[in-house]
Amino acid sequence: MERTGDQILIIFGASGDLAKRKLLPSLYELYADKLLPEKFAILGVGRTKYDDASFRSYTEESLQEFADKFNGGKEFIRMLHYLSMDPAEESGYKGLAAKLEKIREASGIPARYIFYLATPPSLYGTIPRFLHEHGLATQEEGTWKRIIIEKPFGLDLESARELNRELLEYLDEDQVYRIDHYLGKETVQNILVTRFSNGIFEPLWNRNYIDHVEITSAESLGVGSRGGYYDRSGALRDMLQNHLMQLVALVAMEPPSEISSDTIRNEMLKVFQSLRPLEKEKLEQSLIRGQYSASHVRGELLPAYRSEKGVPEDSRTETFVALKLYIDNWRWGGVPFYIRTGKRLPTKVTEIVIHFKSSPHTLFCSEGVGYNSTNQLVIRIQPNEGILLKFGMKVQGAGYNVQTVNMDFHYKDLSDDELPDAYERLLLDCMQGDSTLYSRGDAVEEAWRFVAPILERWEEDPDFPLYGYPCGTWGPEQANEMIEGEGKTWRYPCKNLVDNGLYCEL
Repeated sequence: MERTGDQILIIFGASGDLAKRKLLPSLYELYADKLLPEKFAILGVGRTKYDDASFRSYTEESLQEFADKFNGGKEFIRMLHYLSMDPAEESGYKGLAAKLEKIREASGIPARYIFYLATPPSLYGTIPRFLHEHGLATQEEGTWKRIIIEKPFGLDLESARELNRELLEYLDEDQVYRIDHYLGKETVQNILVTRFSNGIFEPLWNRNYIDHVEITSAESLGVGSRGGYYDRSGALRDMLQNHLMQLVALVAMEPPSEISSDTIRNEMLKVFQSLRPLEKEKLEQSLIRGQYSASHVRGELLPAYRSEKGVPEDSRTETFVALKLYIDNWRWGGVPFYIRTGKRLPTKVTEIVIHFKSSPHTLFCSEGVGYNSTNQLVIRIQPNEGILLKFGMKVQGAGYNVQTVNMDFHYKDLSDDELPDAYERLLLDCMQGDSTLYSRGDAVEEAWRFVAPILERWEEDPDFPLYGYPCGTWGPEQANEMIEGEGKTWRYPCKNLVDNGLYCEL
């Protein structure tokens, strides 16, 4: 990664939790790695009554807690500025323009701005409008303006369309960076390299050799203090529609003609366009939703979802969802994709499992050894990022008894360097004008279009099954029946419980 051109980053919501825990520490890590521009400034914007000096003190305290490499960083601290204003009020934007002009005059930085909207989604249309009306979003020769927005990119298809319409009324699509931090993870990016740079994988990556694909994103924590927010969202909106669908697209996409933002995102869009539409009347056959119930886990009583702060006692919001989907194109015709996500599961893990078909004639499979002896490629996204290949080997001794062995790779074995945080990578990409790992508006709408029948059915049918599952389990038992075929089941990454927590296979 190379240094970027001189610019200013403006963070709306700079005194909020996202900026404190993720954005400012990630910017400091980029500074420590000498990846920030030679001339760079950060302008925090928010309603909290800070000035430059007090914001610098606040940031320094935050970095001591959340930045691994922080060692004082006086030069970085001097890059920080602050403007107290309400982003929802147009009156403050004249002062914003004046503050930016003052910073530019003092630092010699051109009018190249990134506006990061670490704000409530209700401001995603408001802030671009005011920036446009005050000339802060206008691009001229030698300058550029970009806006980063956090998910949710709408709450359904209609609201996603409305958000895109608002954004594109004041900005061009290439100015809008919709950030999905999952796409910034090193192993997610490595999916493309694994697939398209290895002749041993790409010829097998199709319906002829792959039986099914499984994607899991599990969390061991509950909703905590976010109960009020989460109850309006649920697992489908919070995780499946965005994070997991992006992973589906990366696994299933066709090879791009070149490695560029447009070509890669064009191929991801084609995957969404090829998804077999879900039938509202038959959703019970392809969808399981659940909600965690109270349970003792390692001697601790964990509360039910409905007992969490801010959650209604009669809530029917899902904390677990599992879905079977198909991609109706030449490569994937007939291959089921199984995706699941949930809270209060046994561990925190995100992985993709490619289940290859069994050999056409079984020669060595011992009695009682079934489907699970076939080959699997496991792409572990978190934790312990790496790749695992499972295949059969002969057991020592007489006869041809076979057992499954693992060929294991961990990123931590490749280098002593720590993997960059997803926000570090994505912030740097935006600074360099690379939108490859950001979601495009048309793809966001297609993903919402696909899940729309689910949301409609749940709204129309309050009695649609909502299964309970105890905290610390892998979700409702009914999800185990989703995967078709004798002996087939989900992969359960954790071998067993030990004193210091869950031990995971990879």
